[in-house]
Amino acid sequence: MAAKDLETRAARLREAIQRYSHAYYVLDQPEISDPEFDRLLRELAELEDVHPGLATADSPTRRVGGGVAERFAKVRHPAPMLSLGNAFNAGDLSAWCERARKLLPSNSPLNFVVEPKIDGLTVVLQYKNGVFVQGATRGDGEVGEDVTVNLQAIGGLPLQILVKTGGPAAPPLLVVRGEVYIRRDDFARFNQEQQERGERTYANPRNFAAGSLRQLDSSITAARPLRLWAYQVVQADGLELESQWQALEALRDLGFPVCSEARRFDALADVARHCEGFAERRAALPFETDGLVVKIDEFALQERLGAVGNAPRWAIAYKFPTEEVVTRLLGIRINVGRTGVLKPVAELEAVEIGGVVVRNATLHNEEYLRERDLRIGDHVLVRRAGEVIPQVLRPLPELRTGEERALIMPTHCPTCADAVVRHEGEVDTYCPNAACPAQLVRLIEYFVSRAAMDIAGFGPRQAEQFVELGLVRDVADLCVLEASQLEGVEGFGPKRIENLVQAVRAARERPYSRLLTALGIRGVGTVVAETLAAAFPSMDELASAAVEALCAVDGVGPKIADNVLEWFASPRNRSIVQRLADAGLAMKDEQPAGPVAGAALAGKIFVLTGTLPTLSREVAAARIRMQGGKVTASVSAKTDYLIAGESPGSKLQKAESLGVTTLDEAGLNALLADGAEKISSTRADR
Repeated sequence: MAAKDLETRAARLREAIQRYSHAYYVLDQPEISDPEFDRLLRELAELEDVHPGLATADSPTRRVGGGVAERFAKVRHPAPMLSLGNAFNAGDLSAWCERARKLLPSNSPLNFVVEPKIDGLTVVLQYKNGVFVQGATRGDGEVGEDVTVNLQAIGGLPLQILVKTGGPAAPPLLVVRGEVYIRRDDFARFNQEQQERGERTYANPRNFAAGSLRQLDSSITAARPLRLWAYQVVQADGLELESQWQALEALRDLGFPVCSEARRFDALADVARHCEGFAERRAALPFETDGLVVKIDEFALQERLGAVGNAPRWAIAYKFPTEEVVTRLLGIRINVGRTGVLKPVAELEAVEIGGVVVRNATLHNEEYLRERDLRIGDHVLVRRAGEVIPQVLRPLPELRTGEERALIMPTHCPTCADAVVRHEGEVDTYCPNAACPAQLVRLIEYFVSRAAMDIAGFGPRQAEQFVELGLVRDVADLCVLEASQLEGVEGFGPKRIENLVQAVRAARERPYSRLLTALGIRGVGTVVAETLAAAFPSMDELASAAVEALCAVDGVGPKIADNVLEWFASPRNRSIVQRLADAGLAMKDEQPAGPVAGAALAGKIFVLTGTLPTLSREVAAARIRMQGGKVTASVSAKTDYLIAGESPGSKLQKAESLGVTTLDEAGLNALLADGAEKISSTRADR
């Protein structure tokens, strides 16, 4: 393809990807499927890799992240990022409005804009001639931290301002204030996956947003489901705006995501009614919010009112009542999870919180009880902030009668009576009996779940039922169920039996990584399972892997490595794997028939170690594979190249001792460029 044609193709890809991203993140109206979008993004990345001159500052390929910062530089904001005063009821709103009226001409009509107060992290975004050039946290309101690279990874943030026909042109300089946040369902899913991997979870969406955006490694930020809402134009050279409502419309026209829950009112009484009604329905929203922000709409009036201290007089936060209530802790039961972990659960005197009757709440572990001195019989403060199971915050010791008693964690499993264990350095207690009925029920629930083997028509109730009837003694039994075994089972008529048998057969077609997820190894959720499957393409390779090889895989630390080794060391588990294999489940990744024609690196084995200057390991590995190379986790005599970045560790020493060729990032790029030319030559010859 000629240079001009390549440039045109890259420009069209960037334009299409930008349009599809806007439709997905801003309009919430996807125009193409995720695989098709990924295909376009990969094509653009390949073009830019082979022809670096085609890459632009606003290319969507910048969203993948990569590179590690030593620290965040300080950024002084072009204008102070002020805080807000608080109102808690209609009376507070009225008092705020009267204070403002006294400072304005008596004939000034007041209009109001009301927007949700999103529970996330405030950011300040700068654009020059329509291109995103800098992003910073709010910091102390005057100075924030430069998180430009991390912000580039957020899907909803425009890397280039969208200029619509008939809409406003991109200002020479535009400064926008916004909020980085995460949706409730994404937050719950992320924490669940982190818990499965044995890694850190976040207490609330605000902590998640702050922690994710302040990662020194931008590829971590890129992997997290962050979103953005823009809500304030701080500066816009050449763009005439007279009101907040007009500014929100302009932001939408320029391609920024703006919350659809914003409203404009002509009377304060309507504002108060809206605030009261919003508080009742906020639990149904897809994002967390602890209030609303009420603003006087006209900018001329805002400028006249100014600020007092660090708070503007023209805006106020209407805070919702905290969803916390007092009830009694009647008892504590111990649940046994699928990995054998013993989890205390509070049995509460029924109480309504946010329109939901609550009878149970999580107590996490023994340390949680001990740190808070929670006792059976206590009056306790309970919060429900969108979680499925609410949380007990603390006891009210001033209401104790002396009859309250502390929980003593059981020394034996409440289900199977085996002695429990507690691993050094962990807060959780476990039942070690893999045949424990409670563990089996939970494991089967997980095995059939959508993220694992996705067996339709089989849920918690069926798991308990089949274990109790002896139809399923382990997950392998589930995969060989036949119709004759189900005849006479309560709730299973001919049609339902047929459907379940078909669903079980369909599950046998799931890929190896899904089975690895479904086995329920502690710390091995969906993401870790896919990572392990890529590093060890068969169950046999994984089962025989040494701890060093496991730890060499990105995202797999010593804790997960030990869990994998311990799981495969069990004769019972090895027997289950064999029976699953006999049942026809995938035990390895299907390998392609051979390398792509012309692939310059076909048959070459690479190992990546250390931190590369500009590439993440994932991107580097993908580029190697595109040219037919294979990326493995550990160095051996079969390794052809070690790609070493900063802090390469023991892999470099081993490579040197074996005489393996070592390259830095520049050397890898040169190798890839040579390979690309050879591929092009091969295709031209054909």
